[in-house]
Amino acid sequence: MDVSAAGSLLVLVVLGAVISVLVWPKVLILGYAWVTRQTLGLVIRYSHCGDYRFCYAIRGTLGGATTPILFLHGFSSSKDGWHPLVTLLPRNQCVVCVDMPGHAGTSRIPGDDYTIQGQVTRIHQFVKSIGLDKRPFHLVGMSMGGAVAGVYAADHSSHLTSVTLICPGPGLDSPVKNEIIAEMKQRLGQKASIAAIPTTPEELRRMMNLFSYTERKVPSLIIRGVLDMKRPNSAFYRQVCEDLGKPQSVLLLQDKMHLISVPLQVIWGRNDMLIHHSGASLLQAAKPNCQVTLLDNCGHSVLLDKPREAADLIMNFLSSEKNQ
Repeated sequence: MDVSAAGSLLVLVVLGAVISVLVWPKVLILGYAWVTRQTLGLVIRYSHCGDYRFCYAIRGTLGGATTPILFLHGFSSSKDGWHPLVTLLPRNQCVVCVDMPGHAGTSRIPGDDYTIQGQVTRIHQFVKSIGLDKRPFHLVGMSMGGAVAGVYAADHSSHLTSVTLICPGPGLDSPVKNEIIAEMKQRLGQKASIAAIPTTPEELRRMMNLFSYTERKVPSLIIRGVLDMKRPNSAFYRQVCEDLGKPQSVLLLQDKMHLISVPLQVIWGRNDMLIHHSGASLLQAAKPNCQVTLLDNCGHSVLLDKPREAADLIMNFLSSEKNQ
């Protein structure tokens, strides 16, 4: 191939990539996630429990020198949502980030149970499917994943060294209520759109501003890409919301938190507009020795507002427990 032909081919490839991003902006988001995984040394793998498939990203080996950390993400997110925090962890730290039941690459079965307890059952299946139960591990959960992590710790403390809950909910009757939760419950019952399931650019920007303390100027192209990924899942997200709102879920963490027998860490944004940080006082009352940190200038999206602080808190917590 001569130089001119090679140059023309390169132009076509670049032009094709640009057009793909403009027409399908989610390609840009997926591409960025892939590059980030490569940079962090995360490898995508799958495990099975019967016909049910779990998708997860792992770095390191489960039997290595460091205590494995299993990360459970929040509602409508994915394993990739942990990238801002994993970036700041020591490179030799073994990490496992799993797609929660029904989310991203993990199986979605019509009629499956997405209550907190139902998700705890699925996560325990995942733990056993990859052999994570062969050695105690540290569990970290964020938001919905935090509620699941807390109940998992209550049910399966023998498998854990410790647990970190980041803005966990639902499952707690926080002394102070944020208005957005009441609004979402009302609109969910009315079959109307809710803040946590955006379908328009305006709704998505509102959700981002509700969840994050720092207002971010997100390019319209990224907004389009995020919506392209979320819209097809709207019915599923509504089902999850309905299951999380069932009576057996709304206070489950609060009812079971006294059963957590491993060291407990709680991290919460002081400016959380979704789930008020007063929920931390309930956890501390049930577990007086738990370590509670309220982060200033931080909303519900701790991983975006304060990733460095969260990473340092988790690693310092692990080190202090290991040295005791």
